[in-house]
Amino acid sequence: MKPKSSPAKRRAPLSDTAKGWLFVTPVLIALAVVIGYPVARALYMSFQKDAGLDPATGMFVEGGSAGFDNFKHWLLQQCTNSLGETVSCPTGNLGSQFWLAIGVTLFFTVITVALEATIGLGMAVIMGKTFKGRALLRAAVLIPWAIPTAVTARLWEFMFQYDGVVNRVLGTHILWTADEWPARFAVIAADVWKTTPFMALLILAGLQVIPGDVYEAARVDGASAWQRFWHITMPLLKPALLVAVLFRTMDALRMYDLPAIMTQSNPNTRTISMLVVDQVRQGPNSASALSVITFLLIFTVAFLLVKVLGANAVRTQEEQREAH
Repeated sequence: MKPKSSPAKRRAPLSDTAKGWLFVTPVLIALAVVIGYPVARALYMSFQKDAGLDPATGMFVEGGSAGFDNFKHWLLQQCTNSLGETVSCPTGNLGSQFWLAIGVTLFFTVITVALEATIGLGMAVIMGKTFKGRALLRAAVLIPWAIPTAVTARLWEFMFQYDGVVNRVLGTHILWTADEWPARFAVIAADVWKTTPFMALLILAGLQVIPGDVYEAARVDGASAWQRFWHITMPLLKPALLVAVLFRTMDALRMYDLPAIMTQSNPNTRTISMLVVDQVRQGPNSASALSVITFLLIFTVAFLLVKVLGANAVRTQEEQREAH
C-alpha cells in the first residue's frame, strides 16, 4: 500500500510569472491606495461645481455637475458674472493668471535646469578627480541641498532685500523681490544655488562607473583633455545626465515653496503650483481641475524627455546588451 503524499508534494509549484505577481501585488495595492485613489478623486472633483451662491436665487447651493466648465475657467479664462453669464475673467481673478503662471513655470524650469545641469557637470568632474581633501569638498558641496527649502528661501530673501547684501555688493538699488524680472532672476539664483548639488551628485554617480582604462587608452593614443571629455566622458555620461535632467525637470515643474516665500504675493513669480494652492482657498473643485492640468503638463514633459531624448531611468536587458 502506497503512503499518502503530503499536501506539500501534491501542490503544484508556482511559475515564475505567478511568483512575480505574488511579490508585486502588495506594492500595487499600496500604490493604488496612496496614488490611484487621490488621482481618481481629483479627476472626479474637477467635473463638479464649487459650492457657492446661486446668482438667480441668492441662496447657497452645494454645486453639482460642472462638465468641462472648470477646465474652461483655466484654459479659456472664462468666468461667470452675477447673472450666471459666461464672461472673460477680470484681471484680478486667478483664472486670468493661468497662462502667466504656465509661462513663469516653464521659464523657471528651462533656465534653472539648464544652469544646474551645466554647473553640476563641472562640479561633478572636479569632485570625480583624485586630490587631497576630496571628501571634504564633496561634503561641503552638498550643504546647500541639505538645507530646507524654506530656510533657503528666507536666506535669499534677506540677501535680495532693498538694503540687502546683493544691492550693496553690486552698488544697485533694485527691488529684487517686487519688480517683475528682478524677482524672477532672484528666484532662479536661489534655486540654482539650492539644487545644483543634487544634479552634481547624480552626474558624479554616472562618472564613477566609467572605466579608467578608457581614458588611459585615449591618453596613449594622444587624445587631449578636451577630446577625452567630449568623445569619452559625454557619450558615456549621457544616460546619467539625462536621468538627472528628467528628475530635476519634474521637480522644477512643481516649484512652490521657494518663490512663495521669497516673493510672496508677486504675480510675476507665481507658478502653477502656487496657483493651485491659492485656488484651493476659493474652491476645491476648480483647484482639482487645475491639478489635473498640472498633472498632464508634467506627464507630457516627462514623456517627451523619455521618448525623444532617451532619458530612461529603467533600461531593459535588450537595451543594456546594445549599450555594451
